[in-house]
Amino acid sequence: MARLDLPLEDRLVSYELSGRPVPFQKRDAAAFPRVAFAAAHVVADPLADNDPWLMPAIDWERTLAFRHRLWDLGLGVAEAMDTAQRGMGLGWPEARELIRRALAEARGRPGALIACGAGTDHLAPGPDVTIDDVIKAYESQIEAIEAEGGRIILMASRALTAAARSPDDYVRVYDRILSQVKEPVIIHWLGEMFDPALEGYWGGADHMEAMRTCLQVIEAHAVKVDGIKISLLSKEKEIVMRRQLPQGVRMYTGDDFNYAELIAGDEQGHSDALLGIFDAIAPVASASLQALGEGRNGAFFKLLEPTVPLSRHIFKAPTRFYKTGVVFLAYLNGLQDHFVMIGGQQSARSLAHLSELFRLADKAGVLADPELAISRMRRVLAVHGVE
Repeated sequence: MARLDLPLEDRLVSYELSGRPVPFQKRDAAAFPRVAFAAAHVVADPLADNDPWLMPAIDWERTLAFRHRLWDLGLGVAEAMDTAQRGMGLGWPEARELIRRALAEARGRPGALIACGAGTDHLAPGPDVTIDDVIKAYESQIEAIEAEGGRIILMASRALTAAARSPDDYVRVYDRILSQVKEPVIIHWLGEMFDPALEGYWGGADHMEAMRTCLQVIEAHAVKVDGIKISLLSKEKEIVMRRQLPQGVRMYTGDDFNYAELIAGDEQGHSDALLGIFDAIAPVASASLQALGEGRNGAFFKLLEPTVPLSRHIFKAPTRFYKTGVVFLAYLNGLQDHFVMIGGQQSARSLAHLSELFRLADKAGVLADPELAISRMRRVLAVHGVE
């Protein structure tokens, strides 16, 4: 029997693995009834002689290989987003290089779906930053991505949050940017649970008030908006907004707590997907989407619902540290040879958290090779003094 001792509260408890791994199987996105992006993580270079808090070091070969794996599964790649530690270790210079390399890889794969995050993270928020400065910062990143032939995911801006004095300032920025983009973009409304610096985005402390401003922007520029991804961890708010979107504008769920039911939808519509958790559960996500496309709704939920407790654990407060769980699963599954992250973010979660993640990943069928996962979990336990 495959088992190991894991911390539980204040003692070690024997845990016997019981999950049935969902196998890796190549698929075509055309088989899916939803557009599905996985926000992909970045693999650090553990051998680089750098100061991790100050200078990120990226293993480009493993990072790009992971993107090919997502494409093999039929998933799209949402590049250089918060899952890639954008704003938490990955700066714009590194993000720009990541985008350039990923787009070059995608060009070699007909039908590979990719969209790239454009923001203002090279502009530090401050009292002297103006709305015009924010606009110029967005324009600079968009120009760089469009020059490489990339589609845009318009990321939320910390600098705009700090500089804006009213909802009108948000309208002004988005009006300007959306009037200039070459192709329809995906707007990303990232909630304060993911990034506390974005509290009050769209100019209102209340999410429903903020939603009205956001919808005003979308309605005014519907031909330039492919969709909106909201990451508020509230299925109720997502559904309310989804039902008010203009015809042809997609709702991309960013709700890592309730994605199964939101993707399945209801009699009034459904959500497509742009999710960080799809990085960690990619083979299961791919299999479930194929089942949904074949009309096997029961199989869709049977595959995807067991991953929801895992996702809720990975994204538990402080939610911004979810990247640690995503990378930990990549390590357990042999997709990288180490549990090291840029910025030293592997230290952001406790051993108890990682141990519970291991249990939930097993139950969800996410551990591709249980014996390998056990071996690697034991190494992590040993580093923490648990032999």
